[in-house]
Amino acid sequence: MRREERIIRLCYRKIIDNSSTSTWEKYVFDDSYSEFMMQFQFYNQKKEYTTFSQVITNVPGSEKLHFLVSTAIVGYIKQLNGIVPDVLNNSGKHFLPFKNFRFEIINSDVTDRSRHKVAVNFFSDPLIWHDTIGSQLLVSTGDKKDKEEILTEMFSIQPLLSIYSIR
Repeated sequence: MRREERIIRLCYRKIIDNSSTSTWEKYVFDDSYSEFMMQFQFYNQKKEYTTFSQVITNVPGSEKLHFLVSTAIVGYIKQLNGIVPDVLNNSGKHFLPFKNFRFEIINSDVTDRSRHKVAVNFFSDPLIWHDTIGSQLLVSTGDKKDKEEILTEMFSIQPLLSIYSIR
């Protein structure tokens, strides 16, 4: 008897701040901070505020800063070649495909670069969730077939990785 397929999408939230160590993360940090500094000026023309949270609270339309600053990191997202960083299968390989992401400014301060903190939320392509074995998920993309066998990936849910949607 065949079980009904459950299709899931995962979301991995990658947080980048002053303590991030990889070269890729440092570039995202530096370029998003530089872009934030430029875009912030428009929403702070009277120089009343120094932090992202102050502007978001007090200046209508300033939530656009997330999108405006995201343009500075699009090239770095393309460098990932559609594979979510940090999420590994049981073989230690990156495997999780994505097409969509959302950039978010968590915190920033024009007077203190070390307070800049951003997140990139990666939304996986749809996956078929075959089973849960212990604390591991067994999934497939559904398009990788080898002579009628479906090729699968097995991995653990880790911090900042969650099931975003299910159908």
